[in-house]
Amino acid sequence: MINQKNSTRRSLLASALGGAASLALTPLAALAQAAFPSKNLTFVVPYPAGGANDMLGRLIGQKMAEVLGGTAIVDNKPGAGALLGASVVARAPADGHTLLIGGLATHAASPHLLKADYDPLKDFESIGMIGSAPIIAITYNESPFKTLKDVVDAARKDPKGVMYGSSGNGSPLHLAGELFVSQNKIDMTHVPYKGGNAHIMDLIGGRVPVIFDTATNCMPLLKSGKVRALAVGAATRPADLPNVPTFAEAGYPQFDFSAWYAVFAPAKTPKDVVAKLSTALSTALKNPDVISRLNGVGVTPGNGDAAQLAKFLPGENERIGRLIKTANIKPD
Repeated sequence: MINQKNSTRRSLLASALGGAASLALTPLAALAQAAFPSKNLTFVVPYPAGGANDMLGRLIGQKMAEVLGGTAIVDNKPGAGALLGASVVARAPADGHTLLIGGLATHAASPHLLKADYDPLKDFESIGMIGSAPIIAITYNESPFKTLKDVVDAARKDPKGVMYGSSGNGSPLHLAGELFVSQNKIDMTHVPYKGGNAHIMDLIGGRVPVIFDTATNCMPLLKSGKVRALAVGAATRPADLPNVPTFAEAGYPQFDFSAWYAVFAPAKTPKDVVAKLSTALSTALKNPDVISRLNGVGVTPGNGDAAQLAKFLPGENERIGRLIKTANIKPD
């Protein structure tokens, strides 16, 4: 009888202590789960250091980390048409601490050109759009082409005789050029370069007469007077290029092509973490310094909304894939 009573008392005591411990620990566990970030945020940039994409990654990474109370590290992973860096993030732990500075190449163009070991629509969580940059048709300063119509007229007069350069097959510059060529039923010769700035140097030297470049790449050249703009692919003239007509003003309203930049996390990242990251991006994009620096390289800031980016991706992926197939674009 005594043993039974002692056993009952021990059971009651253990139960009471267990319940108290549970009540005491539950809030702490909840706090631990809610703590984000719990370590450095790594922003993978799938391009070499020093370019426009690298600048965007460092700027956005720093500002997002400041909002979240963490530290940002930029990890440059260039290669395979930006697929290498994107693949690293797709395989990373889905905890929100490894993020991709992606865009047109990683989620629309390169997966249609090269064998990607990730699905751009299924293997990532959309965090939000950083912004977009229009395509600008540029030429060298001594070029005989004074307008975009001059280029079209020359191409019609001498099919294949007018060249346009790009940073490589399937690059945004190549895609923009092929879109313009197909829309206007002309025939121009594409001259692909192996990345870097060799195509720009040849344009400046007059060896290649035209490039359909992204604003992020060519805006510094335009500001310094090293090249000349023929038309800008935006709805309105940029404040920094008040004397340059839009494609529509130049007589080509159907041309609609922009480079875009966004932040992605691995698929299955917790929804609350995605929400925190998206909010941090939205906050960063409202920062006056960020707005000024993005505008300085021709980027119109986005709003960082995750749902809008997720809705945008399937249509963009299909549109770019169709252009690549129609133009029979092959990788380098």
